[in-house]
Amino acid sequence: MKFVVSESNLKGTAKIPGSKSNTTRAVFIATMAEGTSIIHNPLPSADCLSTVDVCRGFGASIEIGDNWIVQGVGLNLKVPEDVLDMGNSGTTYYIATAVATLINGFTVITGDHQIRRRPAGPLIAALNDLGGMVFSTRGGGIAPLVARGILKGGKAHLPGINSQWLTPILLTAPLALGDTEVEVDNLQERPYINMTMGWLKRQNIEFSHDNYERFFIKGGQSYHPFEETIPSDWESATFPIVAAAITDSEITLMGLDINDYQGDKAIIENLKRMGADIEVKDDGKNGITIKGGKTLHGIEIDCGDLPDAPPILAVLGTRAKGKTVLTNLGPSRIKETDRPKAIYEELTKMGAKMELTKDSLTIYESELTGTHINGHHDHRIVMATTIAGFIAKGKTEITDAEYHKISFPNFYEVMTTLGGKIEKIE
Repeated sequence: MKFVVSESNLKGTAKIPGSKSNTTRAVFIATMAEGTSIIHNPLPSADCLSTVDVCRGFGASIEIGDNWIVQGVGLNLKVPEDVLDMGNSGTTYYIATAVATLINGFTVITGDHQIRRRPAGPLIAALNDLGGMVFSTRGGGIAPLVARGILKGGKAHLPGINSQWLTPILLTAPLALGDTEVEVDNLQERPYINMTMGWLKRQNIEFSHDNYERFFIKGGQSYHPFEETIPSDWESATFPIVAAAITDSEITLMGLDINDYQGDKAIIENLKRMGADIEVKDDGKNGITIKGGKTLHGIEIDCGDLPDAPPILAVLGTRAKGKTVLTNLGPSRIKETDRPKAIYEELTKMGAKMELTKDSLTIYESELTGTHINGHHDHRIVMATTIAGFIAKGKTEITDAEYHKISFPNFYEVMTTLGGKIEKIE
């Protein structure tokens, strides 16, 4: 699929769909709980539907509708009848690997071409230290993986560059035979860990941490069925928020909660620092209104807790006076793509003035011109360059446009309803 995007201004009100990260955690916890859980406002994205398929493979019965009803199996997780395909979902990939170590039998785990390149070595080593058995069929800590249990607990160590290696252990260690202690070096992406710990707290799981450097999880615990509402997704919201701020627009977004754990809510404060006109009504419960047309000024933004944000922040930087500097990019370089590199390549094609180093991306105020864009099979790149197309002279043609469904399945509908000029070419 391709998007052909033209200069656009936006107006109107839209509801942001549920959080992908929260939906994924909810489905896995519901699977590991014995009994019926009800998930309200789940995100029916490609990634979350991959999670559903994987958890069905582990034995859960899941009914998909406006709400998702999960009949979990507790510790009676079954050995999957077939290879588990993660699709494009990194979070699902890493959590499923850990869940497989709770089962006394072999699970084979793979995914699409990007998943089969994403590093899992540190998670594999940690799970093996805790009594599981995980190995890469090709070596090098990449999928396909084979995993089995039984997770016993003990001590493990993780580098902190990727929270997706720690979250799986936090979720599965409560079900291990004994207690677990994990030492983590320089933890990045802390909002995602706070989100995971929020779910553990709601489940009354016994755990603690020492300044995010050591995590202690009591073994021999269990999860319980629940009924929860998934908050709207701040990661998805960043795209229309930035689009409105850099164009002559006025939009209101519904469903967001400024007090949620999600790190990407920082877009509000960062835009205010840059001079944007944003009104948050009742912590977002009554909407967040963004009025464009204001003069924006470049700032420095630490992206250590915002691994998904650099592509859209780079687009934002092209409309800010002076320079915008994105730092601490390590976590963003090991996602579906090397995102700083990918967005640098594509925005440079459009005329953006940028400087890329190993750990920083500097963006100068630039006039953009439409051109042919490679979506890199990455939903964040596709959506960010779509927003760039709203401020570019001429038409912007973006490949791999179908990848927006990974995290924001109704992105096209939301943006066009607000007035975005996007032609979808199947």
